[in-house]
Amino acid sequence: MPILEGKGVTKYFGGLAAVSNVDFNVEQGEVLGLIGPNGAGKTTLFNLISAAVTPKSGTIRFKGVDITRLKPHKICRMGVARTFQSVKVFTNMSVLDNVVLGSFFGRSTRISSADARREAIEFLEFVGLSAVKAARAKDLTLANQKRLEVAAALATQPELLLLDEIMAGLNPTEVAHAMELVTRIRDKGITVIMIEHVMKAIMSVCERIIVLHHGQKIAEGTPQEIAASEKVIKVYLGEKAHA
Repeated sequence: MPILEGKGVTKYFGGLAAVSNVDFNVEQGEVLGLIGPNGAGKTTLFNLISAAVTPKSGTIRFKGVDITRLKPHKICRMGVARTFQSVKVFTNMSVLDNVVLGSFFGRSTRISSADARREAIEFLEFVGLSAVKAARAKDLTLANQKRLEVAAALATQPELLLLDEIMAGLNPTEVAHAMELVTRIRDKGITVIMIEHVMKAIMSVCERIIVLHHGQKIAEGTPQEIAASEKVIKVYLGEKAHA
């Protein structure tokens, strides 16, 4: 059984179908890529999965449970976490306290402050930020703010992590580090869905890719299949990508 599946998922904003009758499934332990032109509906689909918005129709199931109309905090506590296209961190709080908040928010049972801090330090070490744990979040580089957001999401103890363009705005070295981080997250047993425009990353890290265009799913397959798809090349890639 897939860890996450959607059937006929649809969301309108006014008269515009941001996501239209999309079916999808995500297998336990895989890294699934979600690509498409700007405005294709990728972030809206993340918002639907994480309950930031509610679909007009369709169902979304996590581990077999219908989560379509649950509240965001309940979905998080079931094991779904996310990052955002525009980094969302508490800029005036310390790096460590940002991650501690994740530990508190993601639990359905109480956790002590000492345990939350201990876990937060472990996650900062995992993403490579332990040396700056006392710094304010606003003083970090963009790449490190993105890593901080990932650490805070991981602190909620997710089984499924939604990564929304964590490589946007990064230089090639930072992109390589981010790719390696995604692989290590998967190696921890966490299932990942990632929205990304950096094709090198998508083609290298993902086992499978879904392509959206004007809110509709137009293709799905391995990186090799997507890179060779004439339809995907025409509406998005522009030329054959290297899988």
